[in-house]
Amino acid sequence: MIKKIAWDTFKNTGDINAFLELKQIENIENEINKEKDIKENAEHKNEWNNII
Repeated sequence: MIKKIAWDTFKNTGDINAFLELKQIENIENEINKEKDIKENAEHKNEWNNII
């Protein structure tokens, strides 16, 4: 979704900086989601190990 907003902003304003800033936000969100997934997987692994 942010990618579309970034592209639309660039098309409307011609400001490459706005596009790049929004792309950075998208990258940060992706990294946060990856870290959250890693944490959730680790928690599930710990739960599984506690059952065994």
